[in-house]
Amino acid sequence: MDLESVFKNNEKWINDKLSLNPDFFDELAAGQSPELLYIGCSDSRVTAEDLMGLGPGEVFVHRNIANMVISIDLNVMSVVNYAVDHLKVNQIVVCGHYGCGGVKAAMQSADLGILNPWLRNIRDVYRIHNKEMIGIEDEDKKYNRLVELNVQEQCINLIKTAAVQKAYRDHGLKVHGWVFDMHTGKLIDLKIDFEGILDNIMEIYHLD
Repeated sequence: MDLESVFKNNEKWINDKLSLNPDFFDELAAGQSPELLYIGCSDSRVTAEDLMGLGPGEVFVHRNIANMVISIDLNVMSVVNYAVDHLKVNQIVVCGHYGCGGVKAAMQSADLGILNPWLRNIRDVYRIHNKEMIGIEDEDKKYNRLVELNVQEQCINLIKTAAVQKAYRDHGLKVHGWVFDMHTGKLIDLKIDFEGILDNIMEIYHLD
């Protein structure tokens, strides 16, 4: 990649925005008030705003390998707390994607060095759903199903947090699980039962 082309692209982007709205950058600099927090994968093919048809200022974004929400990861927890407590987002989406390299790596037994502790969290998802996973003989279908189950478990991890529980009580914040299918370009809503999950885990994970 020629980095000089990036700056040329930037100039074109600026001109395109100003041609549509001369006040675009003044409005952009005035502040942000997104209603949505998007937690997705770092995969270069899955760009958050593009696939949702949203623009600058409309979505707060966090991306990491395999769209994980790990309680001891200060990065994602800081993003969640800032988005929920300060930006007052109304919706949180965890979005995985079929063809996820992180999920595929977690299904293999190879030693991947520094990635091992990160991928162990995905392997835990496999362990939790072991009976279902063993029953899927087709490897591609098993791989896709683990992508979906991983999204579900990361939604559960969000629901376990005090920030999300408080925001749900205060203003009805909801958590959603989606998967992006790169073969079709479609977003698939996994229809995570937010309130049902919350009810099921409250005995252990209730936080005042």
